[in-house]
Amino acid sequence: MPTRRQRANAIRFLSMDAVQKANSGHPGAPMGLADIAEVLWHDFLRHNPKDPSWPDRDRFVLSNGHASMLLYSLLHLTGYDLPLEELQNFRRLHSKTPGHPEYGLTPGVETTTGPLGQGLSNAVGMALAERILAERYNHKGHCIVDHWTYVVVGDGCLMEGISHEAASLAGTLGLGKLIAVYDDNGISIDGAVDAWFTENRAERFKAYGWHVIPQVDGHDPAQVAQALKEARQNTAQPSLLCCQTTIGFGAPNLAGSHKTHGAPLGDPEIQAARAELEWDFEPFVIPESISSEWNARGKGQALQQDWESRFQAFARELPHLAAEFSRVMNRELPDGFADQAELFIASLAKEGLDMATRKASKVALEGLAPMLAELVGGSSDLSGSNQTQWSGAKSVTRADLAGNYIHYGVREFAMAGIMNGLALHGGLIPYGGTFLVFSDYARNAIRLAALMKIRTLFVLSHDSIGVGEDGPTHQPIEHTASLRLIPNLHVWRPCDTVESGAAWKASLERSEGPAALILTRQTTRFQPRSEAAIQAIARGGYILKEAEHPLEAIIIATGSEVELAVQAAKDCSRKGRGVRVVSMPCLDLFEEQDPGYREQVLPEAIQARVVVEAGVTAPWYKHAGCKGLVLGIDRFGESAPGKDLFAFFELTRDRVLRAVEDLL
Repeated sequence: MPTRRQRANAIRFLSMDAVQKANSGHPGAPMGLADIAEVLWHDFLRHNPKDPSWPDRDRFVLSNGHASMLLYSLLHLTGYDLPLEELQNFRRLHSKTPGHPEYGLTPGVETTTGPLGQGLSNAVGMALAERILAERYNHKGHCIVDHWTYVVVGDGCLMEGISHEAASLAGTLGLGKLIAVYDDNGISIDGAVDAWFTENRAERFKAYGWHVIPQVDGHDPAQVAQALKEARQNTAQPSLLCCQTTIGFGAPNLAGSHKTHGAPLGDPEIQAARAELEWDFEPFVIPESISSEWNARGKGQALQQDWESRFQAFARELPHLAAEFSRVMNRELPDGFADQAELFIASLAKEGLDMATRKASKVALEGLAPMLAELVGGSSDLSGSNQTQWSGAKSVTRADLAGNYIHYGVREFAMAGIMNGLALHGGLIPYGGTFLVFSDYARNAIRLAALMKIRTLFVLSHDSIGVGEDGPTHQPIEHTASLRLIPNLHVWRPCDTVESGAAWKASLERSEGPAALILTRQTTRFQPRSEAAIQAIARGGYILKEAEHPLEAIIIATGSEVELAVQAAKDCSRKGRGVRVVSMPCLDLFEEQDPGYREQVLPEAIQARVVVEAGVTAPWYKHAGCKGLVLGIDRFGESAPGKDLFAFFELTRDRVLRAVEDLL
């Protein structure tokens, strides 16, 4: 029977060989982590390679995603649909083994990692999701949600600021089924980290409220196994295993050197490693005696079948709860949600109330959230300002994890990363709020949500110079435009209650990507519209007010500036001019529409176009055209009441009117 070291060496040599063949990659971390991974995956991890989506599987996150060949080797060896040819095509175009793990591309990859530290925040979200769902669905002796989240982190992950934010909240909430394995090899790209990373990491995590197991020899399987057992015995605190390893373990001349971090070892060093580790096999060859020991398909299938039997018993006794669990884990909305949401939006149109869109967003939550058991909200210490805490919100606390509202504290980046983890786990739809100007702190996690095509909803209020007296530090000028640059992110900037409700409905129904809801602090005026116009909101841009005379010009606007467009169009109409108002609450979605619809809304023949939005003008010239005008703000704001600032920056009814007249 193969020894543990031989099983670990299978990981090492697959990693070495794949990086060498690609002439690109990071062999050092997989080689150093192989002994730990062997113990974790062979003895502890509950998973089924035949069904990577089994709801009660343990989650494994490789936060230091540059070590991707560690994960690819494990997935291949344990029996996932990742054949050897994919490892041989490491980092090649269209392979399932890209340079960093990508969710949705490679079977068994739980999240996209690479930007260091974010995997840790995702793991916190997954562990939190497990606890929330366990509180909701484990009833009357039935335990259908009971799994662990394991995350591997490196020195770089723990240097990143997001690690502090995420670990602090994990300790506060007592996420005892989260285990982090710290690859303490003391090396990063620039060399030995003791020149720039000197705090006591064990004491730091103890201060967060973690259970810390220090000084684990990462190359001693018995010590690793004992540490994992000890961690699993403490379900009141998340655990950190400080595992001391040697980067590039097994390479006789380069082990322990930063030279193994991000470059192939070279054929001579790999041959020397084969001799050093007594691995007498050709590249990519794993002997049957070792591969059969690794294969986890039979064991995984048995684990899942046992769970399915228990779930069937649960369903017989609690059918409604079981049906709901299956629905939310399948990421399906309740039957009839779309119809009920449309009726709710129609009621908003009848009420016709003026209010800030941040308040309109809360109204939408009050109407839609009661239908969605899976909706979990939160805010980064701005619940009242973001208006994210609706009447049915119940706070998630260490003492009571059964709630649906998370107080993230002033941790915007971790909030976004944890929300991604909640969404990736399944069973929950997360939304979280902060000020739009602070989306910069969270931006990389928002970007990864878009890259992974997951349903994470970012509520971003205080959207412009309308913030007022707080001044330019808090007035987002470029932020809406910059978010629109992220592929697959739907950025909504609604103008009133109806568009706010429609934005929420569309974002909740969209299962293949995230959304950002950009909301005003100041009151906006309700805009009457036809039933057809209400339906057209879901297309991102639509004709809000048709010209009362033959069409000569078009005003395009979003958010609070729609009111200015409507007023200016009325003034034009009184002068006999035919001016159409197009509301564009979601530019991204409008651009996804078919050419015929876009031509209907913005006919090419009408070159006199004015765009008005209280932000940078650059994104709008595509729709304004060569002969159009864009009214916006291409400098930072000032500290003054919001109304004064709109006048100072000439974002007024009169300025819009003059712009149309100038074009005509």
